[in-house]
Amino acid sequence: MIEDGTGLLTIGELARATGLSVRTIRYWSDAGVLTPVARSAGGYRLYDAAGVARLELIRTLRELGLGLADVRGVLAGERTVAQVAAAHVAALDAQIRSLKVTRAVLSTVARRGSTAKETTLVNKLARLSAAERQRIMEEFVAETLHGLDTVDPDVRDRMRRTAVHLAQDPTPEEVDAWVELAEMLQDPAFRAQMRRAVEFNAADRRPGEPGGRSLWFAKRLVELVAPARERGVDPTGPGAEEVLDELFGDADRGDVLDRMTAGFDERVARYRELVAVVNRQSAPPHAEDFAWVVAALRSRAGR
Repeated sequence: MIEDGTGLLTIGELARATGLSVRTIRYWSDAGVLTPVARSAGGYRLYDAAGVARLELIRTLRELGLGLADVRGVLAGERTVAQVAAAHVAALDAQIRSLKVTRAVLSTVARRGSTAKETTLVNKLARLSAAERQRIMEEFVAETLHGLDTVDPDVRDRMRRTAVHLAQDPTPEEVDAWVELAEMLQDPAFRAQMRRAVEFNAADRRPGEPGGRSLWFAKRLVELVAPARERGVDPTGPGAEEVLDELFGDADRGDVLDRMTAGFDERVARYRELVAVVNRQSAPPHAEDFAWVVAALRSRAGR
């Protein structure tokens, strides 16, 4: 405190009183958020007790991450601390979400051993907007269903309702799933496989037939196969023959295998699993039942 009876403090004294550096206090003063009340005869800046309190508030707001413009607005009475804090919380939430995506992308890149080109693709896919992600799915579904008017309406509606809702704070596993799913949706071979499955569905449905046949078949399959699996029936063994006869009758097993493989093989099962992971949903039920039937049919192919 200068010895002139005014009780004013120099920057050095203010620094010692607050624990801040002279350089920081001078910077804030030059920025206009800490104005000296006077200057000494030698031209040094002087601050009063209110300046000490003001400095403590500035330090607090800066430690909380507020910029100088926000600090200046609070000190000028243009905005309350509560208003600035609320805006800052929203900004921090957005930053945290972005950091979580960044972390998930880096985890995915590390786990995959991605090249520089692949890293760019992973990052781009992870940061697509919700609308952009959904558009990828909708284009896939539209191409799969195009021109097939006789597809079971229940199947068509379920496909069109398929959504992709990657969380704003995705886990590395969810980013992994979305990247793999996006690659699958744009893979010509997988697109052709799904198109073939839907073509089979359309060809098997008679004009005017009510919807629901596909779901009825799926339910019937589970009713027959689940108990067999629980009994330990080997799909490649003779015990599976009874289940296949009950399910498919005297239909040509080669044709049946083509249809089952198109719609229920390992890749299609993986597709459904990925959609569930991205959407934070439970794993698709009965996948093992369908896999059992495919395995049983494959083991008999060419016999």
